[in-house]
Amino acid sequence: MEKFETVSHIRDFLQPIKRSGKKIGFVPTMGALHEGHISLIKEARNDTDVVVCSIFVNPKQFNNPEDLEKYPRDIARDIHLLEIADCDVVFIPSEQEIYPDDKSENFDFGLLENVMEGTFRPGHFNGVATVVKRLFEIVDPDNAYFGLKDYQQLLIVYKMTKDLKLPVEIIPCPIVREKNGLAMSSRNERLSAEEREQATLLYETLKMVKIRSGYASVGEISSFVEQQFRRNKFVKLEYFEIVDMYTLQPLKTWASSNNVIACIAAWVGPVRLIDNMIIFS
Repeated sequence: MEKFETVSHIRDFLQPIKRSGKKIGFVPTMGALHEGHISLIKEARNDTDVVVCSIFVNPKQFNNPEDLEKYPRDIARDIHLLEIADCDVVFIPSEQEIYPDDKSENFDFGLLENVMEGTFRPGHFNGVATVVKRLFEIVDPDNAYFGLKDYQQLLIVYKMTKDLKLPVEIIPCPIVREKNGLAMSSRNERLSAEEREQATLLYETLKMVKIRSGYASVGEISSFVEQQFRRNKFVKLEYFEIVDMYTLQPLKTWASSNNVIACIAAWVGPVRLIDNMIIFS
């Protein structure tokens, strides 16, 4: 596996590959890799000729400095996992390489960024779009792979790519879960054994929401979810929304959309987790 730390070196390596007509698959990450990330590498491996993974903890998407400081980092372990997964290239840039002039771009994502994560993490998606655009410019991939766990982020990246007419196909990939149902996340590393068990409440609740969607109203289900979390002193609900899969606007009735997803965010001790489940589409 080739390893690069500078923009000039990775461009010098990838540009001849691109010119030769080979397809480049790209998986952008912030490191602390887990099976969810590796599943993206495997998808890229199946679809493309050369697989590139980036590891960069992007400061511009953290609205909480403490969260940035505590974000797990283990480059040696990440490189080992990528080698096992048959990744071809890893790009591990410094902040100076990604942001040489320290400028942020300003994006307008309309209604997509004014709900859920956008409400509770102001500026987060502008930071995500800034770094993804920059990485796309550096790597120049044909395909880029993103997990469905960060569903709102996926739609934001879709919109940015479309609005800017970037020649990259965005490939969504299924959520990978631990044996107990907890959606895999780098932040799970910060959970204690007890907190990890309590965190399954997110997934268990989403499963019950999908079952109840067959006979309960949207309002009744929202009340049910709030009750579920009030009963658990270890997990604090931040939001639960039933929304249209493409606009992310909250629904008042099931008849309001043919494509519905339930999204949830909660605090388990000091760790904030998100999850989602498609109700029907």
